[in-house]
Amino acid sequence: MSKLVVTESVSVDGVMQAPGGPSEDTDDGFAYGGWVAPHFDDEMGGLAVEGALRPEALLLGRRTYEIFAAHWPRVTGDDPIAVKLNAMPKYVASRTLEAVEWNNSTLLSGDAAETVADLKEGPGGEIRVYGSGNLVQTLLANDLVDELVLWVFPVLLGEGKRLFGEGTRPAGLELAEARTSSTGVALHTYRRAGGVKTGSFELED
Repeated sequence: MSKLVVTESVSVDGVMQAPGGPSEDTDDGFAYGGWVAPHFDDEMGGLAVEGALRPEALLLGRRTYEIFAAHWPRVTGDDPIAVKLNAMPKYVASRTLEAVEWNNSTLLSGDAAETVADLKEGPGGEIRVYGSGNLVQTLLANDLVDELVLWVFPVLLGEGKRLFGEGTRPAGLELAEARTSSTGVALHTYRRAGGVKTGSFELED
């Protein structure tokens, strides 16, 4: 069985919209696209390469697929991320795309949650999701995420699409790894750890 890993850049207030550039996602007039770049350092670059080399397949939503497909095939030379992403299997969940042309890409059909659940039943290995906000909401609502890699950037955006929407299913998490970049980005990896545990600090009568 495969492990599904969701990797996201988020602001401290949980916004995930348009981290990579001003034109990436301007829905609802979002004006802060590109908020990740000023905080990126060499350590994060190394971790990005390490993370990209680990999975055996990508799972992407329509918008993130289009951004990746417009960028990575144009990266020439021996860039390790480009070499890996261009060659590896890519699964695209979209209700609007009719075809996908990036090398080794497959357009998923039918209900996204059911299709991804079937994908996870395949041979072992890691399936990684980048961005793909709408798709991630579906994955979270259907308890399909095994691991969360969150890069929390030291910025408050106040508006924009948030990672954890109303459909997020309650779950316990285990902090598997934590470090901080030279620019103050909190780099956290969480794994599933059963249900939500509760307790109380109330004084007994």
